[in-house]
Amino acid sequence: MTSSNITDAFADEVVTVAHTRLVAVPGFEGKVALVTLDNGFDHTKPTTFGPRGLANIDAALDEAFAANPAAVAVTGKPFIFAVGADLKGAAQVPSREVALEVGQLGHKVFRRLRESTVPTFAFINGVALGGGMEIGLHCHYRTVASNAPALGLPETMLGLVPGWGGTQLLANIAGPDAAVTMVIENPLNNGRTVNPKQAVKLGIVDELLDSADFIEQSLAWAAQVLAGDITPARPQIDRGAGWDAALGRAKAIVEGKTRGFAPGPVRALELLELARTTDIADAASLDKGFAAEDEALADLLMADELRAGLYAFDLVNKRAKRPAGAPDKSLARKITGVGVVGAGLMASQLALLFVRQLKVPVVLTDIDQERIDKGVGYVHAEIDKLAGKGRLSADAANRLKALVSGSLDKSEFDKCDFIIEAVFENMDVKKKVFADLEPHISPEAILATNTSSLSISEMAADLKHPERVVGFHFFNPVAVLPLLEIIKGEKTDDATLATAFATAKSLKKSAVLCADLPGFVFNRLVTRTLGEVMLAVDEGTPFDVADDAVGALGMPMSPFTLLALVGPAIALHTGETLQAAYPDRFTSSPGLEALVAARKPGVWTYGENGQVVDPEVAQLWPQGDKASTAEEVLDRTRKAMAEEIRIMLEEGVVAAAEDIDLCLILGGGFGFWNGGITPYLDRTGTSEAVNGKRFLAPGVANVG
Repeated sequence: MTSSNITDAFADEVVTVAHTRLVAVPGFEGKVALVTLDNGFDHTKPTTFGPRGLANIDAALDEAFAANPAAVAVTGKPFIFAVGADLKGAAQVPSREVALEVGQLGHKVFRRLRESTVPTFAFINGVALGGGMEIGLHCHYRTVASNAPALGLPETMLGLVPGWGGTQLLANIAGPDAAVTMVIENPLNNGRTVNPKQAVKLGIVDELLDSADFIEQSLAWAAQVLAGDITPARPQIDRGAGWDAALGRAKAIVEGKTRGFAPGPVRALELLELARTTDIADAASLDKGFAAEDEALADLLMADELRAGLYAFDLVNKRAKRPAGAPDKSLARKITGVGVVGAGLMASQLALLFVRQLKVPVVLTDIDQERIDKGVGYVHAEIDKLAGKGRLSADAANRLKALVSGSLDKSEFDKCDFIIEAVFENMDVKKKVFADLEPHISPEAILATNTSSLSISEMAADLKHPERVVGFHFFNPVAVLPLLEIIKGEKTDDATLATAFATAKSLKKSAVLCADLPGFVFNRLVTRTLGEVMLAVDEGTPFDVADDAVGALGMPMSPFTLLALVGPAIALHTGETLQAAYPDRFTSSPGLEALVAARKPGVWTYGENGQVVDPEVAQLWPQGDKASTAEEVLDRTRKAMAEEIRIMLEEGVVAAAEDIDLCLILGGGFGFWNGGITPYLDRTGTSEAVNGKRFLAPGVANVG
């Protein structure tokens, strides 16, 4: 039975029903009790587990075991096995007592499959995530359909742990290294999952079967296991040096990705260490391991970081799919050809993305044939690499390569509906590019700019058709980062804007509408942050103290590591654009100017002693004698971000604070556990200290 408190918390639960039926297997005397998990909706609403759903599974298992079957098997509705706990309900858990009950209830139901004297099987017929993966791990044997798109344990990305057996079972079924991959590494790499072949290789599932008649094949395979004709291989678990090595890898990942500021991964490390002593064949040992998971889940469900993580999850999975301010999609024009101006690395990456996703002709141009040939060659080589990895067939690769061409003749762009420039970040250069193109293209062809900070309105001002110019700001690497900042110029019309949003969707990017103000969202905030860190160094703060101080902000890398990735010259140029617009808040760093003048690639150098300040940088960077502590650097940076976000919202750069957070999460991998940034600024009291109020209402991204 469940308490009224837990059912009240999950009042909006989409209840999963579990149907039990006895199934005969040809050539096998006994019958299998097949339990099917189904929430009554199609595959677009995946099956989840709340208290009423868990009670239904418990009742279905009662029925299954009462039938005295030869085996019990669990499967899902078409295309979906199960995707875990009801996250909407998780955000409503009112107390630690109720949170503890959530963990205990899942263990109570699922462990019946692990401790059954009758063999149990999971027939993983589709997506299996979180608690869905865990119910499978509780079973003695597992098959998976070849078309199952994703298997994973994403909890630590959200600020949780796999709390229904995942940490204790997986390490003891597939080994600690596989557990680290699934519990720590993949979730902290943007929620990466594994496919069926990878799951078999990792030892998570026993058998990969064709999807066409998956249940029938799984039943036949189960019958062979029951008859003793098949004995699935199980790895020998190394509880000594192998476990140490796996945990060492996990700790390095957690430190590198979160610097210890995300509580979920830290608790997961503790649970994986405990799993070393867990005997999954012994009920008393499982009691200890599962009780530890319950306690971790109770703590984490009542942590602000989880609520921020759930807020971030909602932004990425809902708000990103319905961009605020986007015009009616019916206004969008069809894209049948794409032009790319520039053939450098960024332009070549864009050409590759457009041809792969839109499958339309793509023409590159640049200032000379050598550059064009290099750009086209890059795209062709990347397509060949994809084919070599089995991600494209040879025929598909050849078709894509045939769509990519280059030309110095701008008249080749007359059949392009969408032209994007990715040339040097200079207003005069970009204006000339568009002016040279305009006579050769149709009046309705869109001119998009990949500028990271320059004015769209100014870029379009001298054109005959300024209404078709739009900002289309990608993030590097283009293939990895999902954000697209779409910038509306002063005269950009709705048809252009609608086409930009439709194209972003076709490119599988998440678009956020931004006003035409310097730096837009991501670069403006990151430049302000970097500026505060560099100012602290200019004043006399040691490089390592300033760089390490802001880890709590949830940036995926430290400011000076990011500086090296972006390039000091580009950072300086962006900073100068913002300084011209907002001189009271964006100031020049003499140290950065000296770095660029000396053509140094960054602050750090790497050698036997690891990361250290480049001695030449230390020599050329002028510093004062006013050193700040790490706490002071963090405080000033938080306050600067809170101020800048308030001003951006007042200026209407985006529709709401949620869009600021979405840009930071998707454009730069800011931590889910901070919900991007505004929940963190609210949580630390910075928002109220600087602006007199929170960005988000209490309870939206915190416990409340």
